[in-house]
Amino acid sequence: MTETPHKAGFVSIVGKPNVGKSTLMNALVGEKLSIITSKAQTTRHRIMGILNGDDFQIVYSDTPGIIKPQYALHESMMSFVRTSLEDADVILFVTDIYEKHNEDDVIKRLQHAQVPILLLINKIDQATEEEVKEKVAYWQEKMNPTEIHPISALHKFGLDQLFQRLLHYLPEHPAFYPKDELTDKPERFFVSEIIREKIFLNYKKEIPYSCEVVVEEFKEEEEIIRIRAEISVERKSQKGIVIGNKGEALKKVGMQARIDMEEFFQKKIFLDLYVRVNENWRTDQKLLRRFGYSE
Repeated sequence: MTETPHKAGFVSIVGKPNVGKSTLMNALVGEKLSIITSKAQTTRHRIMGILNGDDFQIVYSDTPGIIKPQYALHESMMSFVRTSLEDADVILFVTDIYEKHNEDDVIKRLQHAQVPILLLINKIDQATEEEVKEKVAYWQEKMNPTEIHPISALHKFGLDQLFQRLLHYLPEHPAFYPKDELTDKPERFFVSEIIREKIFLNYKKEIPYSCEVVVEEFKEEEEIIRIRAEISVERKSQKGIVIGNKGEALKKVGMQARIDMEEFFQKKIFLDLYVRVNENWRTDQKLLRRFGYSE
């Protein structure tokens, strides 16, 4: 009896901001690894999600939405996209059925790719069959990718077929990571991401984009995990907004984050949050390195 060859490879998920890349990776992996909000540029890092089977390992990379950099932070974010594309065995180019952004900068990054490009038209649950057909024809003419797949990441429509096509394109290779691993990121990373998600959900305008989270302490005891985290802002006025009247705004973020962390770690969490002003951290290379924006 012939043994089934083992397949393994890297699948890079790219596209403009807010097209559903993080929702897609979470759906493909079956776990919430990437934070999701309705605001653009929520994802700042390259986040790997590993899907394992007896004869395969797919290493997905969720990447920041492709933008024209305005800060050193954005430059770092785009470097994560670049290295993800360099590593990829297959590229998933995610688009929105009603996308209003110009996609040319994404297409430019992909035009020299030597690997299969599967173009995904996401959020088709919001569209008519005719609109989907028109979008497929549009992308066929504009880019002529390896394959086009209409999907709904949120409702998991079309993902089983997509998974089969990914397996088809993956090279024969032993696993890159131990089969019980779900991601390459440490626990502290997910703590900071959960807090950052709550900041995006609770504050408006520039505040979420001006915040960064660093976990200063992560102590796991028998029945509880004790976490102390710093929220960095760029200006003193932002610190007051993040803390809120009598500390209520920060307390709300902490409560919401703690609930999600207890679900994530399956353990009781003690969470201590504080806010610090790190002026213009988005342009400060030293601070960006401290915050993990270098590969």
